[in-house]
Amino acid sequence: MFSLPLAGGAADQDALLQQLREADPIEASRIERDITREWARSGSAAMDFLLKRGRDAMDVEDYRTAIEHFTALTDHAPEFAEAYHLRAMAFYRADMIGPALGDLETALRLNPDHFGAMRGLAVIFETLDDPVRALAGYEMVLRLNPHDEDAQDGVERLKNAVRGRDL
Repeated sequence: MFSLPLAGGAADQDALLQQLREADPIEASRIERDITREWARSGSAAMDFLLKRGRDAMDVEDYRTAIEHFTALTDHAPEFAEAYHLRAMAFYRADMIGPALGDLETALRLNPDHFGAMRGLAVIFETLDDPVRALAGYEMVLRLNPHDEDAQDGVERLKNAVRGRDL
């Protein structure tokens, strides 16, 4: 089944996310890896193969091929949130912002706790010079994953521009 974000189901995901929110930075790093590893399991060897091929193409900056593999994956596993998240990354790196936004929206519809997709939205909003939405995105990431360094940096970078400085 492709629709489950974690092999053990929503209760396991909720427990891991709670642990992530409460963990120290070192433990949080391990828990984040566990969560993202689970999110990357499609439940099908063939779909996992497409995922690997797409990631391999991303590693060598062949975004067109990555998009093709991830598109095949979304076609065959339309409820697999990680496929949309990764295709959004490939679209973004290929300077295709509109499709990236659409895929991040789909990833978050399928898995509302996908902090990687939230971070992706924040990065895109920042790229589009929309600091209000970018800051909101980074803050949403930190509610799920308080030790996310990219989100912490994003909040620091944007909070004065959005909220102003205290005198």
